[in-house]
Amino acid sequence: MNQLLDRFLDHLLAERGLSLNTAAAYRRDLADFRDFLHRLGVTRWPEVGVSEVRAYLHAVDARLAPRSKVRRLSAIRSLFKYLARIRAVAENPAAPLRFQKLPKDLPQVLSTSEVETLLAQPRLDQPLGERDKALLEVFYATGLRVSELAGLELTHLHLRAGYLLVRGKGEKERLVPLGDYALEALDRYLASGRPRLLKNQRSARVFVNHRGGSLSRQGIWKLIKQYAVRAGIQKNLTPHMLRHSFATHLLE
Repeated sequence: MNQLLDRFLDHLLAERGLSLNTAAAYRRDLADFRDFLHRLGVTRWPEVGVSEVRAYLHAVDARLAPRSKVRRLSAIRSLFKYLARIRAVAENPAAPLRFQKLPKDLPQVLSTSEVETLLAQPRLDQPLGERDKALLEVFYATGLRVSELAGLELTHLHLRAGYLLVRGKGEKERLVPLGDYALEALDRYLASGRPRLLKNQRSARVFVNHRGGSLSRQGIWKLIKQYAVRAGIQKNLTPHMLRHSFATHLLE
């Protein structure tokens, strides 16, 4: 069970762009589920059925907050979806189960189709459009904070290896994998759009404004809101909403 669990987490890190901290949280959640199964005498993932998943959710019901229970079920569903895809199990036993109603104060998220429409807005025949396409793809693929996105420097990029080195709160560093779409958009921007925006100037920052200076946090959110309007998105897009959309879509 541990080997397949490790493969699933590696898949999330490499292909779905999960941060190391988030992967650690899912490891803890799924390890708790695995330990519960062991107490039931279940030692192989193919032996898990709907009744075992339902029994686990019942067991944690009293000790977990509603949001934590939703996350547990999401993690379990995502795990078995992956195991079914690699044919380690015949079916997903968590698929028939549904989330309980969440508290109304949970943040809204963009649907997958809304995100796709948003990402399609920048015009790639213009340097600002190439920049904005790269920025949006990186933002959605990594779930970075706006401040982290604005502070990205060229030395933080490790595109051949497919990851970013990000300095977050407290100057703590972490490695953040990039997906193929984000890598492709970054490559195009760095080769074409960014040099045209700099106009022979020099800057350490990855994302620069139309004068070649650093793009601010306020500038990033202004352009994202403009693209949301252009995409016809009616929701009041906020920084947390887009980051929460990233986390939610990882589990779908």
